[in-house]
Amino acid sequence: MNNLKLSIYSLLFAALLISCKHHEEARRPISSASGTFMKTSADRNKKLVASEEDVIKKIIKSNPKVKYYATPKGYWFNYDEKSPTETAAPRKGDIAYFNMEVKDLEGKIIYSESDLGPQTYYVDKQDIMMGLRDGIKRMHKSETITFLFPSHMAYGYHGDNKKIGTNEPLMVTVTLRNFVPDPAAQTAVAPKTTTPKPAVSKPAAPAKKDTLTP
Repeated sequence: MNNLKLSIYSLLFAALLISCKHHEEARRPISSASGTFMKTSADRNKKLVASEEDVIKKIIKSNPKVKYYATPKGYWFNYDEKSPTETAAPRKGDIAYFNMEVKDLEGKIIYSESDLGPQTYYVDKQDIMMGLRDGIKRMHKSETITFLFPSHMAYGYHGDNKKIGTNEPLMVTVTLRNFVPDPAAQTAVAPKTTTPKPAVSKPAAPAKKDTLTP
């Protein structure tokens, strides 16, 4: 009887070990598949960026009379109107007032200035198109600049859920009308003024008696 029980326990233990082994082996392909998916996705994104940049470079090459500037962020721009006297540019916390027009790379208007209306932007404190976050800080008052944004600097994979589609590069023309410091920020950091205390006059010292004369 004891031998029978021992045999049953041994069989159950062996079955448990086999089950665990199969379970671990079944999980390995999931991890492998996940890594493969990430690599495939990264490769696809690189090819997409390279393809869009090639299109933008062809546009630039086809307009040799227009001077385009490349940026470290991976987009290009040219001046339609450049201010020769203004030197200040919007900084974090400033309020920028601008107009803009959005086109596809073939020049077809997606959103006109009248569609969008005057724009107000708290610099680096609001969510706007990634390229514009950087581009507006390159502008001076009264300048008009046309930006060429690859899709990853525009609305990316999701588009804007309206007229701008998936992975769509854009041509965006911006006129910076003005920018000013945020009044609320200035109030918050304004130094406190203190009223100076009146000077306290010290009493005059008593005259010392001349000890040489009575």
